[in-house]
Amino acid sequence: MTTLKVEGLNTFYGKSHILHDVGLEVREGEIVALLGRNGAGKTTTLRSIVGLTPARSGSVHIFDTATTDFPSYRIAALGVGYVPEGRRVFPNLTVEENLLVPLERPGPWTLKRVYELFPRLAERKSNKGQQLSGGEQEMLAIGRALLLNPKLLLLDEPSQGLAPLIVRSVFEVVASMRAEGISVLLVEQNVRAAVEIADRVYVLDNGRVVHEGAAAAFAADEERVRELAGAKADAFDEFD
Repeated sequence: MTTLKVEGLNTFYGKSHILHDVGLEVREGEIVALLGRNGAGKTTTLRSIVGLTPARSGSVHIFDTATTDFPSYRIAALGVGYVPEGRRVFPNLTVEENLLVPLERPGPWTLKRVYELFPRLAERKSNKGQQLSGGEQEMLAIGRALLLNPKLLLLDEPSQGLAPLIVRSVFEVVASMRAEGISVLLVEQNVRAAVEIADRVYVLDNGRVVHEGAAAAFAADEERVRELAGAKADAFDEFD
C-alpha cells in the first residue's frame, strides 16, 4: 500500500521556481531518505507535502486521499506527523507541556510510552524547552509528533547539530518506527546515517529528482553518494 505519493510538484517562493516536477513515493512501513546538498529543495518538498508551502502545480496523495490543497491541520488530522528542521519546541513550556500541545489521536503512543522511549525526557519533564540540549530537544520534537499516533512521519534534519552518539540514538528510534508500521520520509544531511536505516533513497539537485533507488545499492557506491548527495568524507567516519 502507498502511504504517500507525490507527482509533478512545482513549488515557488515568489518568482523563484524551487521544485521542478518532483515526484516520490513512500510505501507502508517504509523508511525513505530524501538526500541532497543544502539548497537542493528538500525542506521545501516536506513543506509542500504538509501544506505549509503549497505547490503551484502537481499532486500529493496521502493514504489515497488527494491532499494537495489541504491546509496543514487537515493533513495532520489524517495521521501525518511533521518534525521540522530546528525542532521548534516551545522554549517557555516544560517538556511535559510541550508534549501535551498536540491534540491526541487514538493509538498506541501515549505520554507514558514516549517517556519509556526517551527516559531522558521523563527525567527532565519539568524543565523548560530552552533548558534542554539539542539532542533532548530533538527527542522532544519526535515524541510530540508520535503523540499524534501518525501513520506517516516526516523528519527534517533530525541529526543537525547533534553529537555522533546522540545521532545514533535518534536514528535507532527512527529505525524502530518501521516495526511500528509507521512510514517515514527522512530529510538528512548525514548520508551515512540515513542510508543505514532507509529502504530507498531519492536525491534532489536544484529542485529536481536526479536519483531514486534502493538505499543499500546507493550506499555501496561511495562515488555516487559523494557526487549526488554532496557527502564529505567525515560524514562516513563520524557514524562509525
